[in-house]
Amino acid sequence: MNPYAQINKSISRYVDFTDEELEILNSLMEFKTVPKKTIMLHEGDMCNFEAFVVKGCVRKYYIDPNGFEVILQFAIEDGWIGDISFSVFEQAPSKLYVETLEDCEFLMFNPESKEELFRRAPRFERAFRILMQRHLWVTQNRLINTISKTALDKYVEFLEQYPTLPQRVAQHYIASYLGISAEFLSKTRAKLAKI
Repeated sequence: MNPYAQINKSISRYVDFTDEELEILNSLMEFKTVPKKTIMLHEGDMCNFEAFVVKGCVRKYYIDPNGFEVILQFAIEDGWIGDISFSVFEQAPSKLYVETLEDCEFLMFNPESKEELFRRAPRFERAFRILMQRHLWVTQNRLINTISKTALDKYVEFLEQYPTLPQRVAQHYIASYLGISAEFLSKTRAKLAKI
């Protein structure tokens, strides 16, 4: 699928846009290919992008005080990645890393091009507000699950949300995302296989 057709279809789930509005969106986004294992954002950097994933898999993580990587988000096709909360809105250095786990293709905004989009096609503000609310809901739901659910329940829900990821990323990444050890994830998967 044409990457611009892909984002047009994805964003139009939230708001009906005219062809002219979608042309403005497409003209302001930069298509970029990024190889596997590229760190696109380091802790301490200013995040100057929001990226729509056309193809590939990306992770967003931080490093805890003990030196362990804690994965906050995976983004795959039709998902978005960046550090909007720290860098774009607060104009503060990021506390996060963004790394490609596969060869990736993105359509990317910088803060200026996104503001230009809102100026030239204001209905996109509504679409991005809905996307932000959806992201907030997913984050809140994940926090509740981390606190209240068993490892098995968390893994089952993970599989519902990301059915293809176990074949695409290393198991220790999934364990990090779930907040459990890789060994415990292995036991959880074995238990699930017996059900």
